[in-house]
Amino acid sequence: MINLTIAGGVAEVVLDAPAKLNSLDEAALGELSDAYDDAAAAASRGDVRVLLLRGEGRAFCAGRDISGVVPADDDVLGYLGGKVQPLLQKMAAFPAPTFAAAQGASLGVGLGLLLATDVVYVAENAKIGSPFANLGATLDSGGHWYFTERLGMHRTLDLVYTAELMSGADAVRSGMFSRAFPAEELLPRTREIVGRVAEGATGAFVASKELVAQIRDRRLGLWESMEAENKAQAQLCSSEDYAEGFKAFQEKRKPAFTGR
Repeated sequence: MINLTIAGGVAEVVLDAPAKLNSLDEAALGELSDAYDDAAAAASRGDVRVLLLRGEGRAFCAGRDISGVVPADDDVLGYLGGKVQPLLQKMAAFPAPTFAAAQGASLGVGLGLLLATDVVYVAENAKIGSPFANLGATLDSGGHWYFTERLGMHRTLDLVYTAELMSGADAVRSGMFSRAFPAEELLPRTREIVGRVAEGATGAFVASKELVAQIRDRRLGLWESMEAENKAQAQLCSSEDYAEGFKAFQEKRKPAFTGR
């Protein structure tokens, strides 16, 4: 179900089960985890400088595959705590910039995949929200935290209680994701941007990724964040890309970054 290709410094991870809206069972989660491991290994060799996650068909990911789940026997903690959360943490820690292109439904675990990705572009007609009221279940995969952070308590519980879904365009206007594109433009526009990022200063991008994660998780204040930035900049100044960037600026030409 999970396909990985690597070309031109870009690892493209594809959820490829469109008939079931790319919903994920435990086996698919294992495949996805393996794909990120393989891409991370390629990144450590310098072969991957950015990762793109996407889904085939009319949905990005409709969440957990519950078609064969028997509620009385369901190991919810084993699935969510034992499989989903470690995968999302692995995705968030990927050693290069990550992007996702999401069309159609992005629900439950599918939403979690987006939350664990650095930059998310969505189709204007994407569907984001919490449909779990119809299942007698609750929002998972970090959804409560993310919705409350971005939308506030009242809008979050409105979505939970009513099971109504937001469009991708509304989600971007609410500050949940970065950009919304018409559905037919989503993948080509995302690939074009990802291709440009793959030619950038990867080390500097990773430094910013780590700084943003610290601000989010440790709630750094202005001066703590500034101190962390200073240290990151000091580490970058010995890199080849740092030297190339300054040299290109002084020579009035485009820099040729190598990711080192």
